[in-house]
Amino acid sequence: MTLRLQPIQSRRHELTSYENALADELEAIFGRGVHDLPGLVSALNETGVRPAGGADWTEESFTAEMARLGDPE
Repeated sequence: MTLRLQPIQSRRHELTSYENALADELEAIFGRGVHDLPGLVSALNETGVRPAGGADWTEESFTAEMARLGDPE
């Protein structure tokens, strides 16, 4: 039997363009060695990806968005 990893097996829908853009930016930020929440939020604010409403990211809005995106429902 051949087993294959399905890394997105819990995804219930295709990613939106916003979700893809956010994931790409987060990957790039982590790739530059930024691993703390304040640094991540600061770096994310230098990109064109914004939370709903278009305001700058805050630690609170980023944490809430990650919780929302990680909710399986």
